[in-house]
Amino acid sequence: MGSKCCKSGPDKDALEKEKLKRLREKRRRARAKAAGKIQAWWRGTLVRRTLLVAALRAWMIQSWWRTLLWRRVLKRRQDLLKIYVIREEAAVKLQSWVRMWQCHRRYWHVCNALCILQVPKGCFSFQTRESLQEQYDVTPSQPEFHIEILSV
Repeated sequence: MGSKCCKSGPDKDALEKEKLKRLREKRRRARAKAAGKIQAWWRGTLVRRTLLVAALRAWMIQSWWRTLLWRRVLKRRQDLLKIYVIREEAAVKLQSWVRMWQCHRRYWHVCNALCILQVPKGCFSFQTRESLQEQYDVTPSQPEFHIEILSV
């Protein structure tokens, strides 16, 4: 009877071994679970880091592209401004040539009007300015020009 009450020997050792085995299995599962959490955290960190690097690179490319577009716009503005200035200078030059031509034409009309037929000699001659001033009261003055030059 005493032997039934206190079990020792192989049954007790088997129970202890079974208990240790369950404890080891529990610890192994806990470690595997902890390792899984650590791996998941590390994968998340790598993904976030990769996304951050990708986002920064995308931002750099977008910034470069916007700068490139802005430079194109500025160059286009400069080109248009140069074309405008060239056209304005050409218009001013053309206007000055037309005014000069008109002045020259008036001058030759005046010169042709001054040519007077002289009766005794029967030829054309120019009178002096003093005699014209006495006869026709012409005031000697230079033609006045008003040229407006626009520049940008």
